Amino acid sequence: MPSKPTVALVGRTNVGKSTLFNRLLGGRKAIVSDQPGTTRDRHFGDGEWAGRHFWLVDTGGLVPGSQESLDRSIRQQVDIALEESEVVVFLVDGQEGLSPADREIAARLRRAARPVILAVNKLDDLPRTTAQFEFYELGLGEPVAISAAVGKGSGDLLDAIVANLPAEPEAPGEPVIEVAVVGRPNVGKSSLINKLLGKERHVVAPEAGTTRDAIDSPLRYHEKVLNFIDTAGLRRRSKVEDDVEFYATLRTERAIDQSQVCVLVVDAALGMHTQDLRIATQAWDHGAGLIIAVNKWDLISEKDANTAKRGQEGLVEKAPFLGDTPFIYLSALSGQRVRKLLDLIVEVASARENRIQTSEVNAVLQQLIQRAAPPQKPGEEVKLLYASQIGTAPPAFAIVSNRPDDVPESYQRYLLHGFRAAWGFNGVPIRLKFTARGARSRAAHDDGRRVR
Repeated sequence: MPSKPTVALVGRTNVGKSTLFNRLLGGRKAIVSDQPGTTRDRHFGDGEWAGRHFWLVDTGGLVPGSQESLDRSIRQQVDIALEESEVVVFLVDGQEGLSPADREIAARLRRAARPVILAVNKLDDLPRTTAQFEFYELGLGEPVAISAAVGKGSGDLLDAIVANLPAEPEAPGEPVIEVAVVGRPNVGKSSLINKLLGKERHVVAPEAGTTRDAIDSPLRYHEKVLNFIDTAGLRRRSKVEDDVEFYATLRTERAIDQSQVCVLVVDAALGMHTQDLRIATQAWDHGAGLIIAVNKWDLISEKDANTAKRGQEGLVEKAPFLGDTPFIYLSALSGQRVRKLLDLIVEVASARENRIQTSEVNAVLQQLIQRAAPPQKPGEEVKLLYASQIGTAPPAFAIVSNRPDDVPESYQRYLLHGFRAAWGFNGVPIRLKFTARGARSRAAHDDGRRVR
C-alpha cells in the first residue's frame, strides 16, 4: 500500500499549532511521543480530507529555556521538519502580527524544496478582518486566514494542503511485499538490509528518499518483489535529541502503516525491551505479519542449544501473541541465516493472504466444539452455529452464535489456537468476530469482538 505523505506544522510558540492540529485531525486519535527532558509533548496522527490521507505532525515550538540562540533553535526545528515532510504549514499569529522569529522561519522556508502554506491564525472575526494581508511580506504566497479555535477557514486550509500533496503513486505492475524493518536505534537494521541486498544482487531499482535517510529498497526474490523500508534514524544533532527520537517514532509508525510484514530487529545482547514490545504490539494490532530477527547472535559467546528457547519463553509470558510469531537468530555482519529471513518473509506474507474454504472452516469449528464445548452460563445455551472467513490480510473469521456476547474470551482464545493448529498462519494475526444469527456480513466486521 502506498505510504501516506507527511504534513508538518511549524511556527514559533503560542501561535496555536496544537489547537490547529486537533482541529485538522477532526477528533481522530493522535499518537503522543512524550520525550523525557523536554517541556512539551509531540503529536502525530492520521489526517484525511477529500479522500486523501496524510500524516499530520505537530512539531512543537521553540524549546522554552533552550541554551541555544534563537536563530539556531529555529533553524534546527525547521530543518528537521523539512527533512521529514512533503508539505509544510507555517502558522503565524494574526493578532500579534509579524515577529522577527516569523521572518527567520520564512527565510528558511523560502529556500526549501517543499510546498509551504502560510496560515494566519487567531482571526476570529473572519471574514471581516484584513489582518492576514500583513503577512504577504513573508514572500510565501497568499496567506490562508483561519481561526483554529472556532474552526473558521479550516476547510480552506485543508483544501490547500490536499492541493499540495504529491500525486498518489500508480499501482506497481507486479505484486510487491512491503517489508518494514523496525526496531530501536543501533540494533543493525540498515546493516541487515545491506546484507540482504548485497547477497542477492538482483536489485530492482533501489531508490533513496529525497533528503531523508529512510530508504525503500526493492529486491527480487523467488519470483517476488520485496520492498524493504529502512527506518534508520536521523543524523544526531546537538541539543535536538528529542526531535530525532520523535521523528524516529514517526518513521516507525509510517513504515508499519505501509507494511505487509514487519521485521523487528533486536540486539541479541540487549534482548527485547519495552519499546520493542510496543513496536511488536503495534505491528500485530495493525494486522501486519511479524518476524522477530535477533541480530548479532554470533557475538553471544555463552549459549547452548536451549538459550534461544528460554529467551522466547520469557518473552511469550510478557506478550502471549509472540508465541505465534517466528524468531530467527542471525548475524547481519557475517550473513548467518540472513537468507532464511527472506524465506520467512515470503512465508509470512503468503500466510497473511491465505483463504480457507467455508466447508473446511466449519469442519474445523465442529471438531473444536466436540473436543470442548463453549462454557455455559445459567439461562439459554450458548451455541456456535457456523463460521466463514470474511477477510484476508490479515485473515478474519466470522463465527455465528445465538449468544455472541456470551462467548468468553478464554474460549475465543481456544478457537483461535485451534484455527492456527489447522492452518498455520505463522507470524500472522487472526481476527475472530462473533455475530448473531441473521446479522449481515457488515455487522460481522463492525460489531464483532476481536481476539488477537
